[in-house]
Amino acid sequence: MRRIPLLVIASFIAAPAFAQTILPSPSAEEGRAPRPPRARGIATDLAVEAAQTAIATCAAQGLKVTALVVDTAATPIAMISGDGAAAITQRIASGKATTALKMKMTSGEAGERAKTDTAFMAQLMADPAMGTPRQGGVPIMLGSDIVGAVAVSGAPSGAQDEPCARAGIAKIQDRIR
Repeated sequence: MRRIPLLVIASFIAAPAFAQTILPSPSAEEGRAPRPPRARGIATDLAVEAAQTAIATCAAQGLKVTALVVDTAATPIAMISGDGAAAITQRIASGKATTALKMKMTSGEAGERAKTDTAFMAQLMADPAMGTPRQGGVPIMLGSDIVGAVAVSGAPSGAQDEPCARAGIAKIQDRIR
């Protein structure tokens, strides 16, 4: 079986500061703490394949995007920023994936619900990991269980991002365990 390296793009330079996607380096105390394994999620090779497929699907339409695959705790398994994707798309993809996981629906469905349900919108906005709901985050399902999410960001609209995320999931769906 061919091994695919995990690609995680941590940060890009944005004038005049750094645009950071992942958390800062752990403190010395955190570094000494026990290190439990990541939460339930799909295998790394499948996550990379889903992200690559999502990016390729969007790229075929001339879209420059980032694809993020997360486990059930919204911890990244694979994040790949396509050539020319804006750095901010990494953070937006993270919000989309987290929304899909926590709300147990696509981030687009969450956005639609938030338009008419002010309490739901307030719940989204109160969680900095979710924030403004944007279309493009899709839960990864194994039967009736959510085992992660794929999110795509960078197209002019989430309506263009979501089909790319769905293509990534479709590519690996029959191999998810």
